[in-house]
Amino acid sequence: MPFDVNSGFLYLVTGMIIVFVIAQSLFFMGKAVKRAKHLGISRQTIRSTILSSGLFSLVPAVSILLGVISLSQFIGLPLPWLRLSVIGAVTYELPAAATAAATMGVDVTRNVRLITDPKIFTNIAWVMTLGILSGLVLILFGLKKIQNGMHSITGKDKRWGDILMDALFLGMISAFVGMLFSQIRTGLPGFIPIVVALCSAALMAICGILIKKCKWAWLEQYALPLCMLGAMALSIPITGWMS
Repeated sequence: MPFDVNSGFLYLVTGMIIVFVIAQSLFFMGKAVKRAKHLGISRQTIRSTILSSGLFSLVPAVSILLGVISLSQFIGLPLPWLRLSVIGAVTYELPAAATAAATMGVDVTRNVRLITDPKIFTNIAWVMTLGILSGLVLILFGLKKIQNGMHSITGKDKRWGDILMDALFLGMISAFVGMLFSQIRTGLPGFIPIVVALCSAALMAICGILIKKCKWAWLEQYALPLCMLGAMALSIPITGWMS
């Protein structure tokens, strides 16, 4: 039987897990509604809160959908659907999958096609899974120590905590940027992802200005998907111009 990244068995397993997660979410939402009624909160307030929360989550979820679509081009739909529906993050899954494939001699950034080798697919799945599990284990057993360490570093001055978190975030982004610059050796096409990334950064800077100067606090939750969509749209003329 030939290996298929979009096999019915993978869809079945993925569907069962996602149904369980949805059922779990509905269970806790029911508990929350019951508790809210016990506290005397009106039905109208509860209903409007659920509706506004659902609507407010739609646009940020676009970035997750884009990640699923991007990953499905070479590892099929079930695995990225499962990963990004439960625990994965767009900023982790795609680089992890691309790096794992590269170690097996497959460059998914340039030769985008469905993987037919089960060894390559298994390697990608294990890297994506084990990499993200480290965070869960660390939080599970070390959350108190991490919090105490953060408190000892920041003390009473909250600015040091903000500086530390910004530094950690920039370190993570630097690792991703390194992947872009590694493509320059391929010639002019290697500069295209860098130009697109700079355009995305410019769009995010504009969003930051609007949030701070114009007090558009609502834009904080929508900035990432909007910048991703904007960068994807700009990548079309940029590719045509630089090719």
